[in-house]
Amino acid sequence: MVFSSIIFLFVYLPAVLLLYYITPKKGRNLLIFVVNLIFYGWGEPKLVVLMIISTLINYISGLLIGNMKNDDGSNKKSAKTVLIISVIVNVALLGYFKYAGFIGNMLHVPVGDIPLPIGISFYTFQTMSYTIDVYRNDAKMQKNFITFGTYVSLFPQLIAGPIVRYRDVEEQLIERHENFKQFNDGVKIFMIGLTKKVLLANQMGKLWDIMRDDPSAGILGSWVGIIAYTLQIYFDFCGYSEMAIGLGKMFGFDFLINFDYPYISKSITEFWRRWHISLSTWFKEYIYIPLGGNRKGLPRQIFNMFVVWALTGIWHGANYNFILWGLYFFVLLMIEKSFLLKYLKKAPSVAAHIYSLFFIVLGWVIFYFEDMGKLVNYIGRLFIPSDGIISSHAAVNVIAYLPLLLIAIFASTPIAKKLYSNIEKRSWSWIPDAVLCLLGLIVSTASLVSSGYNPFLYFKF
Repeated sequence: MVFSSIIFLFVYLPAVLLLYYITPKKGRNLLIFVVNLIFYGWGEPKLVVLMIISTLINYISGLLIGNMKNDDGSNKKSAKTVLIISVIVNVALLGYFKYAGFIGNMLHVPVGDIPLPIGISFYTFQTMSYTIDVYRNDAKMQKNFITFGTYVSLFPQLIAGPIVRYRDVEEQLIERHENFKQFNDGVKIFMIGLTKKVLLANQMGKLWDIMRDDPSAGILGSWVGIIAYTLQIYFDFCGYSEMAIGLGKMFGFDFLINFDYPYISKSITEFWRRWHISLSTWFKEYIYIPLGGNRKGLPRQIFNMFVVWALTGIWHGANYNFILWGLYFFVLLMIEKSFLLKYLKKAPSVAAHIYSLFFIVLGWVIFYFEDMGKLVNYIGRLFIPSDGIISSHAAVNVIAYLPLLLIAIFASTPIAKKLYSNIEKRSWSWIPDAVLCLLGLIVSTASLVSSGYNPFLYFKF
């Protein structure tokens, strides 16, 4: 079940909200835990068992580590052993379901068809962060299995993030103070995310499909195509993250933002501070810093960054293009840290922005094409004018989608938000809020009903 579906918008969500607010506060975690399992099991009932097993493993690990750490300190070594075993089991589960087929093909060993559980990368990282934080004394062990299970399976961010660390919602899991303003803010954020997903990401996806599959589109047509994909993946994932944040607020949770207008960046370094913030934070806190970060000299820093970006690529998918994509950004970031960043800071903003967007867009080509031949072919289409500037067929499609393309580009900047912030300060701001939310719901619903095109790119991660 996806947020941008008719059954979720008009059946599941209203029913769950009604049940939640008529349930006494003491029973709300249990209710959420149950509806989480229903939500996750909607698409793949059998794999709910896997998520419960993962939850149990980390719940028990947290109890063992917490109790050992609370002793006189003599069990610290045992606590570390439990942590290591817990991490190995988590990685093994993730590795089997996500990478066994890839490794088997690479070694020419048949492993059969292994289904990829939706959201396994996200909830595995969440549960690992919990046991690590308990070991570090950054979080208290959770004795209540329902409370911990609610954290792991929380449906707003279960299948596509943001990756929520236990310590960030620890107090909210135990006691939430739901109020009308928080609920109202949640509705607004959810509707912004829904319109980004349905009205912008889906339409940019259609344009990308057209241009990608037109080998004679020409250089301009090919660039328009990959720019459309650049916008699609942003609005698809950012929109879904905002829907998750909005839903969280409706149920009394405050999740951290996951995207901060990444396409306004003036360096690749800045881009990765703004894109998928929860994932970048996870790798920084649980991989990069424990490896030594930048505290042990430049050679070690380069090695640490290589490990992080190789793992970032692997995390996204079991294919060579994802590994190449991770290493591509590793090289760019190392060039910036070595010397380029200081020149970018002095360069005109326009030049720094063009530089960043060029390499970001090129990176999405690597990210999209799992077939190396198609990847090389499309990169060639961007730079070699063998089919001219743009074909007449491609030009017609570009003109047809041009208004939406320009709207999407505008919406990827913070300009609209800054302009609307002046309205939000007014006492009558609830009127445009209500009108825009209702309008967004109507138009998004009409789009979903009239078109069967509603892909979600991050389901496969």
